Amino acid sequence: MKLGGIDEAGRGPVIGPLVIAAVVIDKDNIQKLETLGVKDSKKLTPLKRKSLFNEIIKLLDDYVIIELWPGEIDGRKGTMNEFEVENFVRALNSLKVKPDVLYIDAADVKEERFGELIRKNLDFSPKIVAEHKADDKYLPVSAASILAKVRRDKAIERLREQYGEIGSGYPSDPRTRRFLERYYKEHDEFPPIVRKSWKTLKKIERKLKLESKQRTLDNYKRI
Repeated sequence: MKLGGIDEAGRGPVIGPLVIAAVVIDKDNIQKLETLGVKDSKKLTPLKRKSLFNEIIKLLDDYVIIELWPGEIDGRKGTMNEFEVENFVRALNSLKVKPDVLYIDAADVKEERFGELIRKNLDFSPKIVAEHKADDKYLPVSAASILAKVRRDKAIERLREQYGEIGSGYPSDPRTRRFLERYYKEHDEFPPIVRKSWKTLKKIERKLKLESKQRTLDNYKRI
């Protein structure tokens, strides 16, 4: 029996790609994933995830990784959930080896609805288990989460080489906010590596424009 898992990394950040990974593994090799120490990628260090990447791939029957960059994310027609469903389906239908049972980390508040939306658009008919925190419950999803996270980490490293310190890319990261503010001040726009539809950018832009306006007023008063 073939077991499948699918997960994403980078849904929330303002910088860099959303990465989706789908994996297929024979049921007989599941124990080997556990022996390797495979678990939810968030519970592993970056170094451990990186060391597991190739070891996981050796055990898989098939896998697909998709990188979705800010231009695609900003250009989506529907919600992020709909965008995720569309690209989960795209990744799963790209698999050459199809799973008999598919475990999905559900993004929707209604787990069954998320699974059903995916099932309706697949070109094969697996048994589907769609649950919240599936990356912490089912090893195929844990494996997928590691592949997705490592690929996103690599993408962020390439961006650091090009742009300097950009932080983690998450809006809550002070380093990321400093980078965005500095870049906007220097170029009067945000770089092409950011998701321009994110509210974070609109807030930063509004803040910097107000600060600029205040400086202009202050300078005018001094004259």
